[in-house]
Amino acid sequence: MDLAVGQQPSNSLAYTNRVYVSHPDWEFLLSRVANPEASKIEDDALLITVNGLVFAVSPNKGIETGNIGLNSLQRRFGVFTLTQRVKVDIFESNAGLALTSVIVRVDLLAKGKVKSPLQLATEEMAGAFKAAFLSQVLQTQQPLAWDFRGTKLELIIESFQNLIPGGNCPNAGQLLQPTDVVFTKEKGAMVALSGANSGAPRDNIINPDFDFGKLGIGGLGNEFNQIFRRAFASRVFPGHIVKQLGINHVRGMLLWGPPGCGKTLIARTIGKILNAREPKIVNGPEVLDKYVGGSEERIRELFKDAEKEQQEMGDGSGLHVIIFDEIDAICKSRGSSRDSTGVSDSIVNQLLSKIDGVNSLNNILVIGMTNRKDMIDEAVLRPGRLEVHVEIGLPDEEGRLQIISIHTKSMREHKRIAPEAVEKLAELARATKNYSGAEIEGLVKSAASFAFQRNVNVKDLSQLKEEELIVEWADFQRALLEVPPRLGANSEELEVLFRNGIVPYGSSFDAIMMTLRRFVQQVRVSDRTPLLSVLLEGAPSTGKTAIAASLGVQSEFPFVRVVSADAMVGFSETAKCAAILKAFQDSSRSPLSVIVLDDLERLIDYSPIGPRFSNTVVQTLLVLLKKPPTSPDKRLLVIGTTSVAAHLEDLQLVQGFNVMLTVPQLTGPEEIKTVLREVVTSLSQKEMDDITSAISQPIGIKQLLMVTEMARQGEETVSTDRFLECLHICGF
Repeated sequence: MDLAVGQQPSNSLAYTNRVYVSHPDWEFLLSRVANPEASKIEDDALLITVNGLVFAVSPNKGIETGNIGLNSLQRRFGVFTLTQRVKVDIFESNAGLALTSVIVRVDLLAKGKVKSPLQLATEEMAGAFKAAFLSQVLQTQQPLAWDFRGTKLELIIESFQNLIPGGNCPNAGQLLQPTDVVFTKEKGAMVALSGANSGAPRDNIINPDFDFGKLGIGGLGNEFNQIFRRAFASRVFPGHIVKQLGINHVRGMLLWGPPGCGKTLIARTIGKILNAREPKIVNGPEVLDKYVGGSEERIRELFKDAEKEQQEMGDGSGLHVIIFDEIDAICKSRGSSRDSTGVSDSIVNQLLSKIDGVNSLNNILVIGMTNRKDMIDEAVLRPGRLEVHVEIGLPDEEGRLQIISIHTKSMREHKRIAPEAVEKLAELARATKNYSGAEIEGLVKSAASFAFQRNVNVKDLSQLKEEELIVEWADFQRALLEVPPRLGANSEELEVLFRNGIVPYGSSFDAIMMTLRRFVQQVRVSDRTPLLSVLLEGAPSTGKTAIAASLGVQSEFPFVRVVSADAMVGFSETAKCAAILKAFQDSSRSPLSVIVLDDLERLIDYSPIGPRFSNTVVQTLLVLLKKPPTSPDKRLLVIGTTSVAAHLEDLQLVQGFNVMLTVPQLTGPEEIKTVLREVVTSLSQKEMDDITSAISQPIGIKQLLMVTEMARQGEETVSTDRFLECLHICGF
């Protein structure tokens, strides 16, 4: 039958998603029904087609005979105009039309009339939706008007799945009681959906296609796993799941560690890792403003977009990432600044209130980076703010190999590196213990500079042999000497302390070295003694410093640091304590470390007259000597040297060491002869006997070496008389 399109007699009928006809037309349609079970859905509702579109039809006395009443959404869907003649037929449903699931987009029917998102519970919506439209046939992209608990909504059928896909009506499906209904939010809609039936499209916040190697990041796999677990994992799940657990998302994290280990590199690449809007990257000092209140205003501007989106979208808001590089510049402990403006404290207060204040945001992630964690206000670091603290430390051997591979990738692709060097990259990774990522990059640059130098003729710069520009393995070996690690063992600095080598002068020396090597092995392998301290005491010039330095080199520990008074000339007590503390803190970043506290009496400013000493430095040493490494996989050996152990014992400094070993002077003739044979090969046995008989008192090995060198000056050989004369000059 043909009917004319008209309006529905009342607005309330628009929310039923039915079309309406007059009673005479209704009776005519009933007479045309061949299979009531397939066409009749209620006593007063049939399934019909209007120009091929399926609707449910009911009678209404407000409709004139020959007309069919459609609401505005139905007319828009079918592209119908008022008074247009349309063809109406009976529609028969079948089992294949049954819907197993349907996804419905939700928006407000009257847009622009609310200022904040309306919270809608999707579990209640699903039940009410099926009660309102049960047995109706839905079509893709069909708009529906719906009154849910007094809220007028516009629904769009986005997609669905039929019980039997590919039936005779692929774009239509019948809503039944078992059908799963999932609601998603229309883009820009002022509604916030929550609950298990919320199928709001959740973008994967981690881009599945990212590759650390392509992004230029190596050796940070464990750190990224920890960052994802603590900061991003909860955001992958729907909001109702997180609410069921009763937790809040992590709003902030702190990346800290020594310079050059990749904190800023993470900031540069995190935007490529996140499958979301670009993060805001702010250098800490850039926040500061010369105008009063300007710095606080800049902090508020950083959070403005997140606040606006949360007001509009509620829990459906996307993630806003704000990255502060060098955050210690703006988050110093309140009260520590000496200026009279209080700007630093105000910035901290403003940041605290934005991250976790009264109106806290749930759609932000603040990432701060620093190498001075100790300077940051403790309120910033508490749970709820920058609660996740990830140490970006020195890379292990596998990480160093990844970094070396990244920085030599272009060389290898363009065949600018020798095959031998490519084969030995793993060996280079083993040799770069305690190198940071930035230092490894500097190492590769240094190796390339040797290749440049080899192929450049300064006198004729026009003759460049580009084809011969190859980085050799020898270039990397030279670069290892030129670019030492900041937290490594500087062998040249240590070898200066025993420039003339070590002379094994007798059994007493061998016993000391054997004991010290046993201590090194104990620190290396024992799980029960991660910290071991040894004090070498003895008379002056017995070679205590040389023994300690040589042991540091022989140990092959990646971190060896000498703390001596000559590097602290002019330091105040506070500065000395800070320097000593820094050496111990740096050692905690290395798996195996040796610290040599050389000449303890000079470190503490000890003077026998008085006696006088620096109690602040003494207390610092006592505390640090007893403090084990913070990480279970870190080991530390501390070696101290002193010539006044008896006086230090009164200060309880000796008791702070686990073991005290005495380095003796040369006493027996055989020990003296052993040293002389090592230095002077031209002495006869009689001359040696005369010299040893003249040395009646114990003598330090350094003193004996000095006297021998004095006697050799200007002479081809060392005579007994000359030696005894020099011995007398030196006070023996």
